[in-house]
Amino acid sequence: MLERTGKLLHWHSSSQVDELDLPVRIRLALTDLGPTYVKLGQVLASRVDVFPPSWIAEFEKLHNQVPPVLFDELRPELESRYGHPLDEVFASFDTEAFAAASIAQVHRARLHDGTAVVVKVRRPGIVAKVDADLRILNHVARLMEMELPESRRYRPVQIVGQLRRSLRGELDLVREARNIDVFARHFKDDPTVRIPRVYWDYCAEVVNVQEELTGIPGTDLEGAKAAGMDLAKLAARGADVVLKMILIHGHYHADPHPGNVIYMTESRIGILDFGMVGRLTDARRDQITNFLGALIRKNEQDMLNVLTLWAGDAVVDEDKLAYDLSEIMFAYDDLPLKEIRFGPLLSDITTIMRENNLAMPADLTLLFKALITLEGLGHQLNPDFHMVDHLEPFVWQVIEQRFTPDALMKRARHGAKEISDVMLGLPRDLARLFRQARSGRLRIDLDLKRLDHFGQQLNNAANRLTMGVLTASLVIGSSIIMTVEGGPKLLGLFGFILAFFNGLWIVMSIWRSGKD
Repeated sequence: MLERTGKLLHWHSSSQVDELDLPVRIRLALTDLGPTYVKLGQVLASRVDVFPPSWIAEFEKLHNQVPPVLFDELRPELESRYGHPLDEVFASFDTEAFAAASIAQVHRARLHDGTAVVVKVRRPGIVAKVDADLRILNHVARLMEMELPESRRYRPVQIVGQLRRSLRGELDLVREARNIDVFARHFKDDPTVRIPRVYWDYCAEVVNVQEELTGIPGTDLEGAKAAGMDLAKLAARGADVVLKMILIHGHYHADPHPGNVIYMTESRIGILDFGMVGRLTDARRDQITNFLGALIRKNEQDMLNVLTLWAGDAVVDEDKLAYDLSEIMFAYDDLPLKEIRFGPLLSDITTIMRENNLAMPADLTLLFKALITLEGLGHQLNPDFHMVDHLEPFVWQVIEQRFTPDALMKRARHGAKEISDVMLGLPRDLARLFRQARSGRLRIDLDLKRLDHFGQQLNNAANRLTMGVLTASLVIGSSIIMTVEGGPKLLGLFGFILAFFNGLWIVMSIWRSGKD
């Protein structure tokens, strides 16, 4: 009935939307819902382990490019932050934004010492809107995990958590400035990379000011060719930079697409927009190294070990997973290592995970997405670019570092400390356990996801029983009133009407509970 009513009210638009594929309709809906949902779509675009390629392709079309806010709306907050008119803070300020997204927009300016800078300003009112959207999404995700057991393997609450962290990083422009400083420290001795300098005296949560890098935008390949740049060298350096971030530093730019890259003189690479970054713990970095090493060696057993580790508590049919992995390895077996396209290989692996009902941890999906994007950027610059050629040296470097005397000694000290902590704490823990048991205060917490749902069902059943008793009482009482000579007939009639609606409510409630 609702669907037909919708078609009557919006006949033309409804029929046009119905003709579109479902992934397209979802993308359009996310766009209409605003910045939080656009960012959700961008996060989902990294979930190649959950969505098939047609969905990923649509999610990747989601961009935060929106018309800029009029500068008159931004000026009061900026001047309040600086405590002075902008004319006193900056030597010049271009009030026309040259880039705008749903979270912030960017203006060019010049400091009093003549330094050219870019000023990134957060849109007014965006924090309250994002917070409200996140509360709704978190509630929906929890309902999904509670009511739809088959959705739990996709970890919707974890996806919303990933979205929250990503948005907080973009909303807090000071955090982005700190990210820039971290990357600048990592690459301070690398002449092939340029990270913009942050001007901290001008930074706050709503604004950050950083050096303007000049060069050829990564999207302008023709301009780079015309300038005589060595595109193959740029591709190689870009790959080495990102792989170094991932495997050596464990702190990487999570969105290395052409729009976030500047090609500079002497084939240097400038990197922009550090709002979305990924971090890897030492343990996760070791897992990544093991996985990539297994891919390079085409060792399906090592890949199986890592994938089952990433699956967590999910039930894994290891025989089927091993067979699927062997099929992929057989397809690549005759290819020389340098001819293997890394992106398609990763896509094949994630397809296997999806078909085996395995969901990858959220931090790894972001990493895999960054690697696939990086290979795409490399191929744009150099059709003969091979990601594996750059990946292999870093993998072996990390593996060799594990067996240096310092690394072995560090692991030995860490293991000895953990053993000593357990042994020293055991008497205390046992004493506490026995005291609680003796005093009757021993408590065992059980986390039953659907227990609250069961309680709600009991509550509904009790409500229906109460309404049934009340309805029966109304029928009996009204019948007695109607048979009494000279009794209040109107009151009896009212009782019958009320009993009729109560009975109707009970029937509808039972029917709905049966459908649920």
